[in-house]
Amino acid sequence: MEVKIFDDKNTLGKAAAAKGATYIRKAIAKNGHANVIIATGASQFEMLSALSKEQDIDWSKVNFFHLDEYIGLPEDHPAGFRKYLRERFINKLPVKPASFHPVNGSDPNPEKVCAELGKEIANYPIDVAFVGIGENGHIAFNDPPADFETEKAYLVINLDEACRNQQLGEGWFPTFEDVPKQAISMSVKQIMKSAAIINTVPDKRKAKAVKGALEGPVSNLCPSSIMQKHPDCTTFLDKDSASLLSKKY
Repeated sequence: MEVKIFDDKNTLGKAAAAKGATYIRKAIAKNGHANVIIATGASQFEMLSALSKEQDIDWSKVNFFHLDEYIGLPEDHPAGFRKYLRERFINKLPVKPASFHPVNGSDPNPEKVCAELGKEIANYPIDVAFVGIGENGHIAFNDPPADFETEKAYLVINLDEACRNQQLGEGWFPTFEDVPKQAISMSVKQIMKSAAIINTVPDKRKAKAVKGALEGPVSNLCPSSIMQKHPDCTTFLDKDSASLLSKKY
């Protein structure tokens, strides 16, 4: 895993977007299209803003998937990831993308949603995945102990207390009780199938998880540690999120 450390999250976000954009351009040049996973959450604000402004990308040739969505929230809920992505990224692109495959957490049958998304993404080998790391070490909503073995592309996940507290702490919900207890998440194996991974992780509150992901053993107790095994993964940190690392990067 390549690691890059920056002074602040704005510089970090621009660098992560620039590197990810190179993969998108190469995929379009090679295949006539690019298949991309985009992440959500407060850690992705700067990266997504910068990515939407990248030049010389024909977004009409890009297919987008996203990592996860809460179960039971209406699509227009302020904390919903479909709303987040449309407002913060999809609608800011200069042209409409080839496709956007949202995770419908409002559907009363989430297992059906998982199966349908699994069939869709099987037709779109992912060129680059933009991801982050949760305070509990999760990747997407694969909370510890994560399932590293399932071949399913999407799963129904029971969110742990640490994950729900993070969502509360970031201001997405007024009380802990308002944070959903379940979500649909892309699986660890599906994320790892991506040809390249851009891992964007700013902020001091992520420092412990970053240390576990980069310097700890590969373990489903720190699910994001699995990225140590990916052949083309770059992690972008700021000084705060990198503050507990013992190695020099």
